[in-house]
Order: sequence, then structure tokens, then C-alpha cells
Amino acid sequence: MKRYNEKELKVLNQQFKGITPAEIVQWVISNAAKPVVTTNFRPYEAALLHAVSEIDEAIKVIWCDTGYNTPQTYKHARQLIDQLGLNVKLYTPKQTAAYRDALFGGIPDINNPQHEEFTRQVKLEPFQRAMRQQDPDVWFTNLRKGQTNFRDSIDILSYSKDGILKVSPFYHWSDEKLDKYLEQYSLPNEFKYFDPTKVLDNRECGLHA
Repeated sequence: MKRYNEKELKVLNQQFKGITPAEIVQWVISNAAKPVVTTNFRPYEAALLHAVSEIDEAIKVIWCDTGYNTPQTYKHARQLIDQLGLNVKLYTPKQTAAYRDALFGGIPDINNPQHEEFTRQVKLEPFQRAMRQQDPDVWFTNLRKGQTNFRDSIDILSYSKDGILKVSPFYHWSDEKLDKYLEQYSLPNEFKYFDPTKVLDNRECGLHA
């Protein structure tokens, strides 16, 4: 995928505001060499997974499973994987939950100095390993405006700190609009989701900011 300068990115983002997520995905995939989509099967991820897999059914879906998902999330993931025929590449922490329970005494509180190492083990290291092994030039993600201060500062197209083109086709969509999308395509949703590294909904965990 071509590396766009700031001016080119701004023009593309303005143009993309006027087209559908499917059209954005189609344009990006047509110009990408090794695209991937990441997911944690949190609420509304089904919309992104559907939009991307409809254009490229073989696209690699990177799932970094912290090991602390709710039973509902695991069942939701299984349903979506089967329904959409997703090509999932699963990455898990190198250490077991039992190891961390012994070392940290459970999930460290956000103010606990051990929380940073916990986050590195369960989320950052598996994600970094996935990106090294898959070596994508395009990264589809479901970031949306209004989620965090950092996410308000980006757009449909942005670059990761590692220089990968990050594409958020539903960036300007509201929950209400996404609800209609899920209903239109008979896609499930699941709200009993837990991220042990974020704690607060408006806090970044380190993958994006």
C-alpha cells in the first residue's frame, strides 16, 4: 500500500466521509498487499468483520485473546466465526492465567504498578507478535469517533505508530446506525464484554495511542 502524506490522507478522509463502509473497504483492499483485520469481539465488532469479509473472505482476522473474556464473548466469537466463515489467526499470552494469578494475585488494579506488566503480557505482547508474524500493510479496526480523546483525534484513515495504514470504515457511525446495520444483515451483538487492561471505557490500552 502506498504511503500517503498528510495532505493526501486529509483528502482521502474527506472523500471517504461520503461513501459507505463497504466502498471504503473495497477501495482499500484493492490497493493493499497484505491487509488484516483485528478484533476482540467486543460490541459492534460484527459490523466490521462482516464488511471486510464480504469483500475479502480470506482476509486474516487477528484475534488477541487475553484469556479473560466473558463466557458470553467466547460464545459470541464462535457464532460470528461460524456465521461469517472468518479466517481467524488466534494469539494468546505466553503466560497462563494461573501464572498471573499467582504472580499478581489476580488482575492488578489500574493504580497498581504491576498493571503495566499485566497489560504487556495479556495484550501488548500477543498483539506485537501477531503484527510481526503477519506483517500487514493495512490494518482494519473498529475505532470510532467519540470513544476516547485519542480516537477523536484521528479519522477513517490514520497511521499506527509503526507506520501501518489503519482503516476504520465505521469511524463516523453512531451506535444507533450500527444497530440498524446489524439488523439488516442479521448479525449478532454482545455487550457482556470485559477488557482487563482498560478498566475505564474511555481509557486506551496501548494498541492505538
